[in-house]
Amino acid sequence: MAIDLGQSSGFSDALGALPPSAFAPDWLVQHAERTPDSPAVAGPTARLSYGQLHDRVRELAADLATHGIEPGSRVLIALPNMPANVVAGLAVNWLGATSVEVNRGWSPEVLGEIVTRSHVRHLIVSAQDGRRWSAILAGRSTDHIWEVHRGNVPGRSAAAVAGVPATPLLEDGRLGADPGATTPARPSSVDPDSPAVILFTSGSTGRPHGVIQTFRNTDANSRSIVEYLGLSALDRAMLTLPLHYCYGRSVLQTHLLVGGSVFLDHRMAFPRTVLETMAAEACTNLAGVPLTFEMIRRQVDLATLRFPHLRFLTQAGDAMTPEMITWVRMAFRPALLYVMYGQTEATARLTYLPPAMAEEKAGSIGIAIPGVEVRVVDERGRALPPGEIGELVARGRNVTPGYLDEPEETARIIRDGWLWTGDLAERDADGYLFHRGRAKEILKIRGHRVSPIEIERVVALHPDIAEAAVVGAKDGMGNVPLAVIVPRSGGAPTEAGLRRFCIERLPAYQVPVRFEIVERLPRTESGKLLRSELADRYGGILAPTPGRT
Repeated sequence: MAIDLGQSSGFSDALGALPPSAFAPDWLVQHAERTPDSPAVAGPTARLSYGQLHDRVRELAADLATHGIEPGSRVLIALPNMPANVVAGLAVNWLGATSVEVNRGWSPEVLGEIVTRSHVRHLIVSAQDGRRWSAILAGRSTDHIWEVHRGNVPGRSAAAVAGVPATPLLEDGRLGADPGATTPARPSSVDPDSPAVILFTSGSTGRPHGVIQTFRNTDANSRSIVEYLGLSALDRAMLTLPLHYCYGRSVLQTHLLVGGSVFLDHRMAFPRTVLETMAAEACTNLAGVPLTFEMIRRQVDLATLRFPHLRFLTQAGDAMTPEMITWVRMAFRPALLYVMYGQTEATARLTYLPPAMAEEKAGSIGIAIPGVEVRVVDERGRALPPGEIGELVARGRNVTPGYLDEPEETARIIRDGWLWTGDLAERDADGYLFHRGRAKEILKIRGHRVSPIEIERVVALHPDIAEAAVVGAKDGMGNVPLAVIVPRSGGAPTEAGLRRFCIERLPAYQVPVRFEIVERLPRTESGKLLRSELADRYGGILAPTPGRT
């Protein structure tokens, strides 16, 4: 089944050779027919060619259909990075249904809430989590579970023991028993604006939002990313980012669109192992968040490794310090670094910094990706001139239609077709954007509006500091900045030395009144700083520091 979307404005003629459909399983069918033996997805213990991936998807889709999955159905997927995860998502979409992708490490309370809010009655989960899911689903109406087992032989099903019907799957997506149905007929038509996936933006604090991403959203963002990265069937990604995270999904989707391949690796706790595998697998690109590259810098001697096939790296998820950006560029040269910015609500990507502009526009998040329009506006939505800070808004075919069953929240972020990102930015005279923090995180200090990022970037320049985060605290006169710092290995920063360093580089009201030393900053699985945790811990009323008045 093909969905004809026409030619998206801003896309180059070079994309004309790509599959014309917005329906991701159609991409798979085309590549399986043309190059069935080409590598598609792999992991440390399983790998699939396009022909094999196609067969696994059809087989699982047939089994899903026998259990009532059809267009409009929702299937929850909670799996680690492995080929079976890719098979599961494509099989659900093969039937025109929606996958609800979640982090299997979230708390039972959060996962239970997502099950309730999503109205799912079918799940694809890891067998090792079976007893956990049995507890989560207790008292809920569940029709069927598919459990993915490590290795080649399915083990005992915890879900089935608890009374939930279960079908075993293997790591490569094969059914653990003989398939009982033939390949189902593809839906005769699927609305490209119907949901392909629902991603939840948070599971660690607060109530998570279910972001709807349509088939059209996925298609538009994938084609745009393919264009500015110049992806082709020769590209192979090393992907350590999870597929329930929009950045990780975008890496998979863009490579499936062009007929490239992806190596899924869940061993980022051992960064040298990942990099050695990246070299052995002839990967042409690596996607990372700031934490990815910090772990590599701390634990791996890159001088002992060679990456002859590496063409580029991408970074998103949170802002990296200028010093870290420079280190990545130098450490992996001649591979290029693409600094990018985006949101789950934008499917993945909104802007990118062309590598050729890395030095001239240091600190910039770049320009709009092809097919997307971005503006910096005031509270009323009026465009601001260069040099003024306002909220970043965007529109394009990649922008979500909204949140799952949250019309008020949807109306807050989507206004007249524009996505209000909640991020502050300014544009320079050449049109390049610079991120200035989250609107809700702006600190009001001595009558000034201050972005924590402004202070963090200066503090992180200190030679003894690896990372810094700034939150607002209170003294007897109002709000003041407090810095939470992670020392560099071997570094011994002192309060007095750090204060002198900041006094020389910052206005007086921006100099942190206190520096708290920690071993690591709290972050989400995707590497985003959990500033709220720091604010809860350090954002109260400061007691006088001994020796200071």
